[in-house]
Amino acid sequence: METKVIKLDAENVDSKMISEAAAVIDEGGLVVFPTETVYGIGCRVKSDSLARLDDVKGRSADKYYTLHIGRNDDVEKYVPILGLKAKKLIRNAWPGPLTVVFELDRKEIDILRYNFDGEVLKNLYKDRSIGIRCPENLIASMLLQQTKNPVVAPSANIKDLSPAVQADQVLEQLSGKIDLLLDAGPCKYKQSSTVVKIGKKGLEVLRPGFYSKEELDKLSQVKFLFVCTGNTCRSPMAEGIFRKYLAEKLQCNVDDLDKMGYKISSAGIIGSVGYPASPEAVAACAAMGVDIKAHRSKALSGELVEESDIVFAMERIHRDRVIALDSKASDKCWLLADNTGIPDPIGHPQEFYYNCAKLIEGFVQQRVGELKI
Repeated sequence: METKVIKLDAENVDSKMISEAAAVIDEGGLVVFPTETVYGIGCRVKSDSLARLDDVKGRSADKYYTLHIGRNDDVEKYVPILGLKAKKLIRNAWPGPLTVVFELDRKEIDILRYNFDGEVLKNLYKDRSIGIRCPENLIASMLLQQTKNPVVAPSANIKDLSPAVQADQVLEQLSGKIDLLLDAGPCKYKQSSTVVKIGKKGLEVLRPGFYSKEELDKLSQVKFLFVCTGNTCRSPMAEGIFRKYLAEKLQCNVDDLDKMGYKISSAGIIGSVGYPASPEAVAACAAMGVDIKAHRSKALSGELVEESDIVFAMERIHRDRVIALDSKASDKCWLLADNTGIPDPIGHPQEFYYNCAKLIEGFVQQRVGELKI
């Protein structure tokens, strides 16, 4: 078999050539195409095509390949329920040189049975997990968006040889073994994507690559912000109580939340800085087993709002101030207590603080229960 080579201008891609390549994949052929990391072998997710791919790669049939998608949103077809950290990581790192391994539960697999036939499920999901990559390379993205079948794309090399980062390296190893090669010159990064597994317990790097563990931790960190007036009563109590119940949901210690990628803070709209939580608020939280003695007040700012992923306000005036600082925050800022407010306990006796803390606790439990982790 002779391998057909199509040269493409990466700055002015011929869409007809991409359509031709997509058709070859959908008909069961193997097409090598560039990504920003290395060249990949595109193959439809059908047993006959995958068997041929195994033969070309020299890999055993029990190996699973990474699914490649053309758009970020396509991940939802294959992972029905995305956790907060996964969503944050995808938003920051895709499209790009990152492969994410998602762990699914039985409920999610049952949902997928309605979307895909058994052959696709058998060939994509191993032990209820799937690896997915969304390349940033324009040619790769266009190709993956035009194929009618799910596509896997392992690196274009024979087992134990180096992945190809330019077309001549592909031909040295695979000429006559693949149907089509899209030649767009050398790859941008010339190194494999980082492979990371993401789950409730955090991130685990399975294969080093473009991103470091420190970079991935930063890209996936989920930040919660609680807002009240002076940041000495309601929002510190809410912050402390939220920490308690989030840690319980994650089955970890409160002190380990930051390490697991969750940052919880609070701020006030009047701009006071450095004040401790009121003695009454400290006592109310202590009665629940929550320690907020180390709290110091912080002023709400546009930067703080912008960097937060989820913001809970105690009253409408607080939500209005959040949105005034960042108009885009309307989609991520809610009243903690649904459509009502948490009354300000300042100036009231200790019993009012206890009641306020219990009210906050009830709504925090509801909010934490709603979170997809």
